Amino acid sequence: KALIIYRRTERRECWFEFKRQLWWWKLDVDAYDRAVRAEGADGGDQMQIDPAIRDAALEQAGSVKRICTCYPTALYYQANSVTDESWYYYRVEFPGGQPPVKNTFSGGQLASTSEFKKRLLGVAPGAVWTGTSQQLDTLLQDQIGNIKTVETIDFIGYSKEHGAYVFGDLAVAGGKLHKINSEDFFELGPRKQLKTLSQSVTLQLNADRKAYRTDWTDQLYGAFGLRGVVATAYWLGSLLAEQIRSEMGSFPFLEIVGEAGAGKSTLIEFLWKLVGRRDYEGFDPSKATMPARSRNFAQVSNLPVVLIESDREQEGGSKMKQFDWDELKTAFNGRSIRARGVKNSGNDTYEPPFRGSIVISQNAPVQAGEAIQTRICHLMFTREGQSRQTKELAEALEKTELEHVSQFALDVAQREASLLELITKNARAYANRLAEDPEIKVLRIAKCHGQLMALLDCLGPEGLGLFEAQVIEMAAGYVRQMARERQQAINADHPLVQDFWEAYDYLEGLSEEPMLNHYGKGAAQIAINLKDFERRCADYKLRVPEMRELKRYLRASKTRKFIDANRTVRSQIRLGSTSVKCWVFQA
Repeated sequence: KALIIYRRTERRECWFEFKRQLWWWKLDVDAYDRAVRAEGADGGDQMQIDPAIRDAALEQAGSVKRICTCYPTALYYQANSVTDESWYYYRVEFPGGQPPVKNTFSGGQLASTSEFKKRLLGVAPGAVWTGTSQQLDTLLQDQIGNIKTVETIDFIGYSKEHGAYVFGDLAVAGGKLHKINSEDFFELGPRKQLKTLSQSVTLQLNADRKAYRTDWTDQLYGAFGLRGVVATAYWLGSLLAEQIRSEMGSFPFLEIVGEAGAGKSTLIEFLWKLVGRRDYEGFDPSKATMPARSRNFAQVSNLPVVLIESDREQEGGSKMKQFDWDELKTAFNGRSIRARGVKNSGNDTYEPPFRGSIVISQNAPVQAGEAIQTRICHLMFTREGQSRQTKELAEALEKTELEHVSQFALDVAQREASLLELITKNARAYANRLAEDPEIKVLRIAKCHGQLMALLDCLGPEGLGLFEAQVIEMAAGYVRQMARERQQAINADHPLVQDFWEAYDYLEGLSEEPMLNHYGKGAAQIAINLKDFERRCADYKLRVPEMRELKRYLRASKTRKFIDANRTVRSQIRLGSTSVKCWVFQA
């Protein structure tokens, strides 16, 4: 084999592959000349030598040496422009018939013989490099010259820049399904190669259309009613979140809350099966560090990020330190949730946009300011109406095999254009109709719930045809009621403020003389010194809200409108002293 290569290339040293191992051939010129002269020929003119004499001399003068116990092949170059890291993707084949190994080699690992040897030992079992630096350089020149480049993304899901969904070993671009090739990337078109670097989220979608069963829709509706249909519509919208934000500027959050045992986890775990994720519900933001949270938010696109159980209580009923829901404000518009510095000597920062959707699942509703509350569509689950039949239907959903329902995600991705047209056509009309409802005053509530109603249409006869028109119409009515209830929740005070006013009313009602209002009984305004309030609550063994948190929310008091936080008032309680610093509200 070495001689055939030499006759073609005339190189005095060259590498070659033989039986899935790497070999090096070298011609000893002096030994070649001696062998030719020994046959009675002149070695000066190569063209005049008898080919038989020449081949015999080459066999004597050529030396073959094994330089690697396996056969590494550079397939392509890939880079992460954000972190300024790049790799060469290699396939390593073995002589014994064992399956090849594929992995990456960085530029630094290829530049040094010792580093290359260490990396090869690390990724390929039993692979040993014994060659020299010059032999490695020759191998690299031949293998990576004019090597093709594959574009990369560092998340799973939809890439807006490439107009393609990347789901594990399947991709969808322009409505067409693509399977991953033997070199672990997707050929989406001429000079359009793409792969994901993400290893964190594993999706297993079944491309076999014949295995797709749609009887899960009846089970879902039977077990969870209209709330299950609405949650499924939101999950469908999550697969189109990037495109919806591009068209409408925002995509709402979904809150699934309710009693323990109401079926929240069963529903969410089943909805994950629709997009190919097995045995997963979500992650607890209260347990996660800030970097872990930011990576959870950045590792998916057009898929939900589910936040679970962040409302736990400690023994004695005191609350644990809660996740700050205000962190999520920017996710509503698809902007970055957190920035981090890039590891270099410059001032560069990395602020990945939020590309997915937010689902919140816990036992108690989210306690946050109006800005967050108006971004949320709220689904309340209770144990009311549960029966033996609903239990059996819920158990049937639990037992559903991922292979029979994961085609749902591919359906949505392949019909992306028609579904988006339906959503953009209907969402604004529904939002305008909700905005005309006298009970709904905040336009953002109307917009979010209008989008949810349009997503319901995608499940009906106009879209995927999974639910009958009557069910979709009833679900749309349920969403209208959700919008009204969300407005009522916005109108109410924060629970801390409600506790504050309950304690105030109780203490003021204990005596005919004012106990907390320094303006006195019957005044048009209420003036409260918060230290007085704490002392009085302690006297009567009332639980006092945490003052730092309370002050934050008291300014947004609605039942008694906030006026001033630091007004000097002539006290009607402390008759001996003339003035007290008070928080002032309308009575």
